[in-house]
Amino acid sequence: MSGGTGNGGGISPSGPESGAEGPIRTILVDDHPLVLEGVQSCLDGLDGIEIVGTASDGAEAIDLADRLMPDIMLVDVNMPGMNGLDATEILRERHPEMKFLILSMHDSREYVETALEYGASGYVLKDGPTAEIAAAIRAVHAGGVYFSARVSHYLRHDRTRSRSTQTLTTREQSVLLLVAKGRSNKEIARELDISIRTVETHRKNIKRKIGHSSTAGLTRYAIESGILSL
Repeated sequence: MSGGTGNGGGISPSGPESGAEGPIRTILVDDHPLVLEGVQSCLDGLDGIEIVGTASDGAEAIDLADRLMPDIMLVDVNMPGMNGLDATEILRERHPEMKFLILSMHDSREYVETALEYGASGYVLKDGPTAEIAAAIRAVHAGGVYFSARVSHYLRHDRTRSRSTQTLTTREQSVLLLVAKGRSNKEIARELDISIRTVETHRKNIKRKIGHSSTAGLTRYAIESGILSL
């Protein structure tokens, strides 16, 4: 992690400005004390972000998140005991409204794609600028996703395949965009002014057309196809 600004390479949300309803309550999870102290020190001085706790492994992170109910979990992948991805998967099941952002030293395709499969909404690198980590927290909190510039290109590699799948209707694209932003069926119905049953029908058609059934698969398709723009 380094200070400064730098150019963000992430995927920006189109949602409400973060911090409008109070600071973004964030928990940091990493087994390296120096990393925890460094990230916390950098983020604590920023408006709109509040570090409410830190943990050094997945099990501790789960306990802390259950008690403090943060908005964002900023989680390392490789830790002793329970790793960050397993903790993310468990907490997503318990707290669907909670958002997860991976903070890692690894910039390989395998790590990025696995993070998506486990339900992370973003992936930033430890050696990136502080401004990028802060931007990622704000983007994910606002309902978007964010990937560091050095890893975002991995999400573009299947666009040719994506274009060859059966075309989604305009309404289906709208539904898919909101699914990728983490909205529930009820929230999508309210935002698009349609019934929940109609949302469910659209989701079923989308899954049939693109060949993905999980939320992670739908999100990845939305990114690859440009529906959720890079």
